[in-house]
Amino acid sequence: MNPPLKVFQSLWAMQPYSDMASAFDQVRDAGFDGMAIDLGAADVATAMKTLPHFERTGLTPLIVAFPKSVAALRETLKMSKDFGGPFVVVIGQVFPLTVEGAIPIIRRWMEMSDEEKMPIQFETHRNCITNDLFFTLNLLDAIPDMPLCADLSHYVVDREFWYPLSEFDQGLITRCLQRADSFQGRVASRQQIQLPLNFPQHAKWVSLFERWWEQGFRAWRRKNPNDAPVFLCELGPPEYAMTGADGKELSDRWVEALQLRDKAREIWAKVCEEENAA
Repeated sequence: MNPPLKVFQSLWAMQPYSDMASAFDQVRDAGFDGMAIDLGAADVATAMKTLPHFERTGLTPLIVAFPKSVAALRETLKMSKDFGGPFVVVIGQVFPLTVEGAIPIIRRWMEMSDEEKMPIQFETHRNCITNDLFFTLNLLDAIPDMPLCADLSHYVVDREFWYPLSEFDQGLITRCLQRADSFQGRVASRQQIQLPLNFPQHAKWVSLFERWWEQGFRAWRRKNPNDAPVFLCELGPPEYAMTGADGKELSDRWVEALQLRDKAREIWAKVCEEENAA
């Protein structure tokens, strides 16, 4: 029997919600496995208020940390242990201008993770220590055991990838996917971080990201044949979400989150079936 994909929704992506309890109920009732708490969008006090809702709904918590100093990560690791999270996603707000300057920071955070016995993954994200694709690939070469959370939407915008991708650009993304320990669901183009999924003009980008998720799932399963990764649906509110002149969003993010959930599960099932038959 294939292990089921662990699909999470982001509390940040539920904004605006009438109240936290109903947001948790909606995510649980839709069949998600967990909820991510983004400490870049909520302070620690707000995050602590989610704990009763995790206990009530049975959703698995996932903390996304934005440490502004090397030492600041430790308290988040401890909080994640208290919550019972599987790992902490790190979007480090300490980012030197050189790879040489970043290496000791990454290593210290990894040591801290070991000390607290709470795994971490470094998200591919703009405006943080993994801001640039080339910079991150150099870090991965320098630190072979650096764990990665792949949100490739940031690098499509960061590098302004042309479609179709060149063989060179695809090779860069492949290097990230081969190292990815979890995945995030958002589709970008070379100019927009978050595209409405069902507009015809965006179909080529949606297809590209689906191929990437399949590629990443295959690489992950070959390393972890008896487990399944986390796939986080993370469609953010405006200004991540595109809006019209009236300020209203151009698409329904909740409907799109369900679409991403279903597509990710479909891709995972296909990968498992084909890998089992190989």
